Amino acid sequence: MIILADIAPGFLRGMVDLVIHYYPLYLQGIMYTLLLAIAGTLIGLFIAFILVIMKIQTLNRYGLFVTRALKWGSKRFAEIYVTIFRGTPMMVQAMLFYYGLARAGVRMPVLVAGLTVVSLNTAAYLTEILRSGLQGLDAGQREAAESLGMSTRQIYQKILFPQAFRNMIPAIGNELIVNLKDTAVLSVIGTTELFYMGRSVAGAHYRYTEAFVIVAIIYLLIVMVAVYGLRKLSDYMGRESKHILASESGELA
Repeated sequence: MIILADIAPGFLRGMVDLVIHYYPLYLQGIMYTLLLAIAGTLIGLFIAFILVIMKIQTLNRYGLFVTRALKWGSKRFAEIYVTIFRGTPMMVQAMLFYYGLARAGVRMPVLVAGLTVVSLNTAAYLTEILRSGLQGLDAGQREAAESLGMSTRQIYQKILFPQAFRNMIPAIGNELIVNLKDTAVLSVIGTTELFYMGRSVAGAHYRYTEAFVIVAIIYLLIVMVAVYGLRKLSDYMGRESKHILASESGELA
């Protein structure tokens, strides 16, 4: 093990020594942070597509009782789900989910537990983003699709979701950036992401300032790269939309 004497006493030199001696731990932390943030955002987006359909469905007095009961139950479930996960901190959710399930006899790896918490939390926020995106679309599109005999699944899959997804890309990007930083709270259950590794390095030599300055710089670089990539993706999607509109109007792209 590296002893305290191996780390220079100066601030900048100490940071360099910590990076040199512990870069494998920092790299592992970066890997798990990216995995949790990216996979959690994508899984959360998939769950949000399901929840938003449940939440925005229209209840009526007609049809079979079982069908109406299922619609009412699914709608209320989605509303309660969003309220709970948006109204409680992710750190508390992680503690309740990991240790609560363990007490009930359900034990899972901390990485799986962390990914589950990020996904479920992200789904709640993306559900509201997707709902506002869908409600912002022209209602005439759905009416026209229904008049053509398209099913509800076809309407969402082929007409509504593609448009809403294109419009909500900036919001999804913001949620990804939030997740990149908020995965730090998963250290409370022992998830070996970047913050956890930085804390481990700091505790090894009691050089907390240097260790966490390194962590802060890494987070900043990751977020800057993510922002740049998302901006390029947004520009690309914007060009694609203009190309489609120009093609439909008969103009040259």
